[in-house]
Amino acid sequence: MMQTLFQYVPPLVFAAFLSSYLIGSIPFGYVIGRVCGLGDIRKQGSGNIGATNMLRVGNKLLAFVTLLSDSGKGVLAVLIARHYMGESNAMLASIGVVMGHVFPFWLGFKGGKGVATTLGALTMLYWPLGIFMCLAWLLVFTVTGISSVSAIVALALAPTFCLLFATPPLAFVSCVLAVLVIAKHHGNIRRLISGEENRVRK
Repeated sequence: MMQTLFQYVPPLVFAAFLSSYLIGSIPFGYVIGRVCGLGDIRKQGSGNIGATNMLRVGNKLLAFVTLLSDSGKGVLAVLIARHYMGESNAMLASIGVVMGHVFPFWLGFKGGKGVATTLGALTMLYWPLGIFMCLAWLLVFTVTGISSVSAIVALALAPTFCLLFATPPLAFVSCVLAVLVIAKHHGNIRRLISGEENRVRK
């Protein structure tokens, strides 16, 4: 079966995607919640395993640790793929690590929304893009106080930024990640439309 697979998928491509997926699938928010006595974070707040929900049900320190851990997955996956498999596979790894976070097999393929992991991966691919996304997030959050809106706007603007200042392949990768992560915000989008979306701050 593996030999048949490699007839269609080059081994390096397969290795880049699989290794990055496995890195991304580590559910840091879930583990941190368990270890720190918060229980199953999926059954609290919004039910998400990311930093924003950790902030709602835990505290700022745990939310910060979760944010660093989730973004660190994106950084690590891209660094490993770039070092051992080249730049094109590093771009593929950015997709794999986010898919691992969003669809982790450890949690029945029901993971987080992938914002922090996407930020970490795209920052390692092109650091000005990471800075731009952070600034866009902060600007929108300052105005709205809503994390989901801030993330959606930052993600939606990323491909255009790449077309203007980076390369078409990176624009394509950022577009794929934006579609994936924004799609995971479907519940937030419905609540935004109905005016029921929660604010991180009042």
